[in-house]
Amino acid sequence: KSFLNHTAYLSCFFPNSQKTDIKDLRVFWQKGTDEVVHEVYHGQEKHDNLSPKYINRTKMDMDKWTLQLLNAGIVDEGQYTCIIQHRVKGSPKVIHRSECLLHIIANYSQPEIALLHTEERMAARWPNKYLNLSCSSSGGYPEPKQMTWLISHENTTHELTGHTDVSQDAVTKLYNVTSKLNIPVPTNTLTNISCLLHLGGQLGSLVSVPLGI
Repeated sequence: KSFLNHTAYLSCFFPNSQKTDIKDLRVFWQKGTDEVVHEVYHGQEKHDNLSPKYINRTKMDMDKWTLQLLNAGIVDEGQYTCIIQHRVKGSPKVIHRSECLLHIIANYSQPEIALLHTEERMAARWPNKYLNLSCSSSGGYPEPKQMTWLISHENTTHELTGHTDVSQDAVTKLYNVTSKLNIPVPTNTLTNISCLLHLGGQLGSLVSVPLGI
């Protein structure tokens, strides 16, 4: 995993690497099946075969056998393969091959609740007031799992799901999330309303500042 616009580190460590002279090796990284990301030929970096979007964006740490991918973007997500060939006599022989999957993370803004308006609905003989709320978070990646609402009063908390809209920016590929909730105005007791953005996996969740009613 790497944060958006930071350096991603892709490892290609293999057994007995310290005993191998880099001058006898050809090391290259590729993305997918046809994009060459980085190439080291007999100890020297070679740029002839590189895919244009990786030129001047990679560095190889030969002590740690790690490729640094600078300014990692969402388009860089995907599977990378490291191939090491050893050439002493005759044709090169593949002595190591490893793969790693790169995931990009961009932090969402803290969810923020807005009170859209209140409305009255006639119910039986007396009107009920309803709160129309929205909660928004923006600029994150990957796509979140869901957004839920927490309604807390006295010693009880209820979790509700509103109507959630997720959109992705066509250029940046970042996601924006908005959830809308319509609930009766709480009466006679202090109520705290929060919204929770579930990011999924090990990314956890983000919570808004509570709205007190």
